[in-house]
This record gives sequence, C-alpha cells and structure tokens, in this order.
Amino acid sequence: MVSVKLLENRIEPDIKGLLNVISRKAIPKRVHHIELFLDEEIKDQVCNRFDLTKDIREDELFANLKRDIRLHKFLGYDAFRIGLLKDAFATKTLSASDTTIIAGQRRENRSWTDEHTGPIQSWADFESYPWPLVSNIDFTPLEWLDKNLPENMGCYDLTAHILEQVLLLIGYESFCYKIFDEPDLVDAVFQEVGKFYVDYTRTLCDFDCIRLIWGSDDVGFRTSTMVSAQILKEKVLPWHKRCANVSHEHSRPYLLHSCGNLEEIMPALIDEVKIDAKHSYEDNIMPVTEAKRRYGQQIAILGGIDVDFLCRADEQAIRKRVRETLNVCMPGGGYCLGTGNTVANYIPIDNYLVMLEEGQRF
Repeated sequence: MVSVKLLENRIEPDIKGLLNVISRKAIPKRVHHIELFLDEEIKDQVCNRFDLTKDIREDELFANLKRDIRLHKFLGYDAFRIGLLKDAFATKTLSASDTTIIAGQRRENRSWTDEHTGPIQSWADFESYPWPLVSNIDFTPLEWLDKNLPENMGCYDLTAHILEQVLLLIGYESFCYKIFDEPDLVDAVFQEVGKFYVDYTRTLCDFDCIRLIWGSDDVGFRTSTMVSAQILKEKVLPWHKRCANVSHEHSRPYLLHSCGNLEEIMPALIDEVKIDAKHSYEDNIMPVTEAKRRYGQQIAILGGIDVDFLCRADEQAIRKRVRETLNVCMPGGGYCLGTGNTVANYIPIDNYLVMLEEGQRF
C-alpha cells in the first residue's frame, strides 16, 4: 500500500475543458486525465476500495453505466468509454490462463487472435461470412446516457479498427501472402470493414452524449509499422480519413489510438487524415515527452506514462515521472495525462491511483 490516502483532492468533471485541450483552443486550468479504457478488474478494485456502488444493484437496468458514471467521476475523468461493440466480427481466438499475480485483479484466462489464419481465406469464406450491420447494434445504452449522463461529462466508444480487424479476419501471416497473391480479396475485406466503421462512426455522432470519436487501430510494433507505409496509406488511412471527416462534420474531434512505431506515417495522419490527437506511447519507441516536442504544435498528445514502468516502479518513482512528464507536456496545452496504453488488469492498483493523484496535485 502507498503511504498516503489517495484521491483526497476531489475534482469535478469538465467535458468542455477536455475538448478544449484536445482541440488546443485554450491553456487548461488543471490537468485533464484520459484513458482508452480501464479493465473491468481495475474498475471492480476501485469500486470495492472506495465503496462506490453499494446502492447499485447488479440486476437493475443500466447498472454498469451507472457504475461507470460514478467511478469515472470519482477518479476525475471528464469522459469514459462505453464499449458497445463486443464481438461484432466473428474471429478465431486462442486463450491461456491469465498470468496476472495481483490478488483480486486476475481474470480466468487471457485470449488473443490466431495470427496465422482467420475465418476468411477464400472468396467462398468472404461470401459466407456473417458481416455485421450497424442497424443490428443495440443503441439503447446511448439513449439512456443522452438522458442521464451529467452535463459536465461525456462518453465515447472505439471505432475504426481498420487494419486490426482485417488482420483478425484474414490472419496476419496469411495477410502477408494474400496482399500479393489475392489483392482483390484483401481489398474486398477492407471495403466491408471500412464501410462498417464509417457507418458506426456516423451513428455514434447522432447521440449527444458522444462528445468525441476515438479511432483505435494498432498498425505498428516496436521498430516499424506492421505492414508497409505504402499499404497503410493506400488501404487503411483513407478509411480513417472518412471517419475523421464524419467526426468533424458533426463537431467531434477525432482521436487515434495506435500502438507501435508510426514515425513513417505521422505526417499523413496529421496532414491527410487530420487526426486531432494521438494516443499510445511506449518509452522504448518514443517517450511521450519527445512526442510532445515533435507533434505538440499540430495535434494533442494523450497519455504516455509507460505501462511497463507503471507496473514495476515504486510510489516515489511514479510521482517523479508524472511531474517530469507534466513539466514538459503541459506548457502550451494540448496534453492529457494517462497511461501509455490502457489501465490493464496487471497494473498494481496503487500505482495507477498514484499516477492519478499526482496529476491532480500538479
């Protein structure tokens, strides 16, 4: 346990302030916090520790949304992810026991996609695949949020998993062959995936509670992009541009989460796709402070407290790292504090809370 009682300094959500930070329209009065999402195990740990949900019955309508509003307000967030799209695309997954050793934060198993193959290996597979339709998605949670979300909060969902979803459907290894051997099939899969996410983005913008659009598409790894920059520019980024255009037409900023080394395509993301903010930073690729120096005059920079560091460091090291990051990234605005990726279930809960509190102290 850390040495102080955490989160005693209460801050109120301010969605307008957050949007001003993302759009770089104003210097913020305080640090704004943002995360792609919190794992369910982390949510449960916070709610249990601070007794946040004792009056919310698990069986009541929209109990999870009521919990998430209360949880994120307590933690000082201005907006949170709702997570409507669950298993929209049928894919092949593998699983194994979760190796998380932290008591109360371990899940039964951890799953991942089979990188060798996927459900679409031929035109026959393509024709028989059960392509999802946005019209079949249950949007009643957003209807409820339109009526019940506090005025000073907002929400978002993740969209535009363009390359990610194509690789899930074809398999990364198989994709690397088919992009040359069966390019028409690959293009057809991109077309179906892209159309779905543009339609989903447009539908999200119909709801007042959705205050920003967050594209999420891991296109890189530590040293490079997962496929060539040329392929990304030809087949992936145009769909992100369409989603960004829809977002901007509806006065929503377009954020992009993407892991990996994207240095080769950052000019295209900024100048052509016209992202408003970039998320996901890893110290071994590009520390967030360097990203702020390189790109902070053009887009907002989000998160960046390295997840590996956050898992291993002690309290004082985390506080020092957060202060040093804020000293570099806060001047001029356009920065929100958060992890380098997500609040994963294997991050010690105290380390996560220390990061939040140091941001609130700044």
